[in-house]
Amino acid sequence: MIRPDLSLPIPEDITAAHFIGIGGSGMSGLAGMFLDRGIRVSGSDRADSASLRALAARGAIVHIGHDAANLPGDVDAVIHTGAIWPENPEFLLAKERGLHVIHRSQALYWLIGGSRLVSVAGAHGKTTSTGMIVTALRALGTAPTFVNGGVIADLGVSSGSGSDELFVIEADESDGTFLLYDTSVALITNVDPDHLDHWQSRDAFYDGFVRFGDAAREAVVISADDAGARRVAARLAHPAIVTFGEDAAADVRVGDIVTDGPVSFSLTHGGQTVAGRLSVPGAHNAVNAAGAVAVLLTLGFALEPALRAVERFGGTVRRFELHGVERGVSVYDDYAHHPTEVAAALVAARSVVGAGRIIAIQQPHTYSRTQEMYREFAEVLETHADHTVMLDVYGAREDPVPGVTGALVSGAFRDPANVHFVADWQEAADYTAAVAREGDYVITLGCGNVYQIIPQVLEALAAPKAEA
Repeated sequence: MIRPDLSLPIPEDITAAHFIGIGGSGMSGLAGMFLDRGIRVSGSDRADSASLRALAARGAIVHIGHDAANLPGDVDAVIHTGAIWPENPEFLLAKERGLHVIHRSQALYWLIGGSRLVSVAGAHGKTTSTGMIVTALRALGTAPTFVNGGVIADLGVSSGSGSDELFVIEADESDGTFLLYDTSVALITNVDPDHLDHWQSRDAFYDGFVRFGDAAREAVVISADDAGARRVAARLAHPAIVTFGEDAAADVRVGDIVTDGPVSFSLTHGGQTVAGRLSVPGAHNAVNAAGAVAVLLTLGFALEPALRAVERFGGTVRRFELHGVERGVSVYDDYAHHPTEVAAALVAARSVVGAGRIIAIQQPHTYSRTQEMYREFAEVLETHADHTVMLDVYGAREDPVPGVTGALVSGAFRDPANVHFVADWQEAADYTAAVAREGDYVITLGCGNVYQIIPQVLEALAAPKAEA
């Protein structure tokens, strides 16, 4: 893993850029936006993907695998993710040549330029909230440029170039890069300490959010419900703070939440109350909608049109996304990878599953988070799922830690009958199919590659049922 060095200079002009790790959702979106601006793009990734093929179809030169020979001789900037290793041959050659080698967040900073920026940050809900804001702004007649952490289902993309001054981003607090941007309106969905491998302490994590909020040039919109957000809000010196949530004192207050299917609710602001209904389930999405509406209010839109525009949001890919139904068993996927997110995803599933059961397939993400939070994962899974199939840890950018496996999480369950740890994916798929019955929801959980088990689960469900 390479930690971003935000002190490195960013070139004023870029005519050709090379992306190391171009196939990821964030990097491929950035590369596409560079193409939109007429910049020559090349890049590499370790495996082929639809994203690579789409970029190649637009004229980018892409390579499968990392090799020094992939680096063109005429690039102005080399852009990398934090997930690559310092020994990457393209990274090393770029350094040797004295090229501008910058983190993807710095490339995004370059793209933003002098735009009026809405930055969405928080431990949970920021991808959905960003998608809601982008969808609403488009419905309200604006044409924002945007970069989201996930694909907005109705648009089919995670990023896009617009024609007006608004630029909306999902800002990343995991490595502190959300402090790089010149934000106009900051949305803080919640402040639940995470990524302590970077921040080192919970106090430092809170300090980062205080700096992020106070740096906003126009307004900071922040949750009135989340304990961490309230802790940050109490320290903000910003003159324009807008709160949202179910708390009675919230400036944009959520009420009348009904979760039997797509969530319905009311929003109250300035003495006016408007009823709303989303096409996505879960009480947490009513709160996300309130945050998005609060942002729209700070941008000058009125309450009712803002809410009507947010109602147009149809979800994001990998957020409670249905992949198929076999034998009456519905198989969903969700990006949730923190205990609070897992709880929200499972509560949303519970609100629509009816008489069926919820079977979670959990892939813990990173060794550091698993080691820090394995008890919390076990508690929320045992509380909100009827049964859990536990996979092994997806290490992402981290080296393995002895003793930190999926078994560490499953071993923290109070009742061992509620969980089954299995490292082999085919065995996990077969086991899931054996215990599932008509009306159940199976939901994969994690921000690694756990969604790739879904075809195996659907195939196992379609086969003659075996006894568990």
